[in-house]
Amino acid sequence: MDILAKELEFHKKFEELKEGHSLFYCDNFDSEVVRKIAQVLLPGLATACIDNTTGDPFKGPASVAVDIRKEMADYLMLRSETYVAETMIQEVVPDVETSGHPIDIVSDFIDDFASSKRNMFSRISGWLLSEKREDKIDDFVQEMEMNAFWSMDRRETIAKNLLKNLDFKNTFRCEMEFDTAEELAEHSHQCIFRSIDCLNEGCNTRFCAVHMEKHDSLCPFKVLPCEQKCSENILRREMDRHCITVCPMRLANCPFHHVGCQFTIPCCIIEEHCAESLHSHLLCVLQVIHKKASVEELNHRAELLEKTLSPGQAQDARSLTFAVRELEANMGPLEHITGTVIVEPHPSS
Repeated sequence: MDILAKELEFHKKFEELKEGHSLFYCDNFDSEVVRKIAQVLLPGLATACIDNTTGDPFKGPASVAVDIRKEMADYLMLRSETYVAETMIQEVVPDVETSGHPIDIVSDFIDDFASSKRNMFSRISGWLLSEKREDKIDDFVQEMEMNAFWSMDRRETIAKNLLKNLDFKNTFRCEMEFDTAEELAEHSHQCIFRSIDCLNEGCNTRFCAVHMEKHDSLCPFKVLPCEQKCSENILRREMDRHCITVCPMRLANCPFHHVGCQFTIPCCIIEEHCAESLHSHLLCVLQVIHKKASVEELNHRAELLEKTLSPGQAQDARSLTFAVRELEANMGPLEHITGTVIVEPHPSS
């Protein structure tokens, strides 16, 4: 919408009001944008106060804060009111680049204002690049917050007025208007810029309805199915702990890992894995006990042991090793296998 169109629209609404035709406007804003604009005001004020009094033995930032705050509010309002006209002019200048987001625009206004408040010492010294300057600005911001010098409510009121002037495309505020208060009231329950509370139990966040999906995708109190596909439903903020510590589907090394089994399996099927892999686990244990035996010899001994072992003896390497040693004590020395013929060791060997 160009400047002329906005002016015609204003005059049309003014004439309607003169004729007694009252309009009811929805005054909802994108609360997230409003809050972010409000948040940059305080550091901007602190910067202006610090740079204005640095090197002055008779004035400190607190002594000029009230006056500079008023100047800053008036300056920002004036700049925001003329922004649309400035933008139209810049559009015909190809080399001029500007950000259209209200937060960036206000930040630029604040930088311009803070620059205008620098005293001579700030301008000619290396103060603007010093770390001490940043520390003083941060300290003064904290001091103003502690003393409630410029409350968030008051800053948000200014932020809304700035946004109203800057957002001429109505991207961050509602543009609806109605003939009756009843129509406005009905709309207020559906407006995408209305404030709503999170419905997730335990979450006290209040946000603009337009950000519902964004909040829902991040809310720490949202209950979600386990990421590892177990049967549990878990709070998002507890998901990592659940998956790492108690989830039955968390991956773990086989209990026979340190004797050679390389499988990584969900905890809930370890018992099943151990039952199905008894022969391979026996081979792992036998290889540790009989380091010089051949694979054929170990396979034959494993087959014999499988017939006498109970499931409870095959759940971990320690239990299985103990059981194998006991059984082998009764079975005698390991048999040597040549081809398909089993050769028993000679008594004198």
